[in-house]
Parts: sequence; C-alpha cells; structure tokens
Amino acid sequence: MLKTNKIILLVGLIGSGKTSVGKRLAKKLGLPFVDGDQEIEKAAGLSVIDVFKCFGVDEYRAGEERIMKRLLSGSPCVLASGGGAFVADQTRSLAKKNALTIWLKADIDVLYNRTAGRKRRPFLQCSDSKIKNKLQSYMDAEYPYYSEADIVVETKNEAVENTVTRVLNAINAYLGSKYNEEDKLL
Repeated sequence: MLKTNKIILLVGLIGSGKTSVGKRLAKKLGLPFVDGDQEIEKAAGLSVIDVFKCFGVDEYRAGEERIMKRLLSGSPCVLASGGGAFVADQTRSLAKKNALTIWLKADIDVLYNRTAGRKRRPFLQCSDSKIKNKLQSYMDAEYPYYSEADIVVETKNEAVENTVTRVLNAINAYLGSKYNEEDKLL
C-alpha cells in the first residue's frame, strides 16, 4: 500500500471529481478522506446552501479559508477542497508548503454533465440552460490559480477508478517512481 507523509490536496471546479476521486484515492493510499465542504457544514452547523442564504458568499469564503488553514496544517490525508478554495492566497501558500496539490482539470462538457440538475451546488443556483455560461466564467477566473498545482490530471467521462489510477500514476511520475501496490510515497 502506498504511504505518504503529505496532505494530498485535490483542487478543481465544481464537478471535476474531487470527492469521488478523493474517497477512492484515500482508500488506495490508506489515508483518511476529508471533504472541505463537509468540514464547512460541520463548523457552521448548516448546509453549504444555508450558509450562503444566511451569511452570503463573502462570509462563506472567509469560513472556507479558516477551515482550509486548519486542514492544511493537519495530518496527512486526502483533502478535497471546495471549488474556489484554492483561489485564496493563504490557502495556496499553505498548500504549497504542506501538501501535494493535484488539479483535476475537466472541460466544460464534463463539468456540465456532472453538475446540471444538481441543486446542492450553491455556485450553480441557476437554470440548467445557464450553467455552461457560469462554468465558463469560473473556468476563466479560477483555472489560472489551479495551474499552480503540482500535478494536473485531466478528468474525463470515464469510470472513477480509471481516473484514480491516472492520479496515482501522476503522483508517482511527479515523485520519480512508478505506481505499484507495494511502493511507498515519500
């Protein structure tokens, strides 16, 4: 089983696969999985949607930054960040110091197929016909920040296990080794 002494931080837009890939990646690495959005909900005692309704986007982002600071200062885990968390300077700075960052990069069609019709995503609270426009604006604004990640893995319309294998291979290539179940990550 692979082992690491670093936090593995998954970044990317809404629908890029951070949670789905993260859960399976954590299992393969023998690490705990932590979902940034769930940590925000625990801290606030509210759903992400309700945090938005009650406090607005600015307070949501401030809370997200506090949560990410705590998580990025913690023990090794696979951490799925919220979609915009990596945009914050403090979060990127801490991630560069304490984590191996992996951008799950997806094209607009993949993101649209994974997000259309889902009502639990506060940043996409609009009609399905407007989701592509919103996603494109997020891509334009946030992809330059995501490009600072250590590793980039394209996510596709494929089985999650295939993406996880590609992430593991990318980690090992980045660290200069080949993936195999008996290897250790440093």
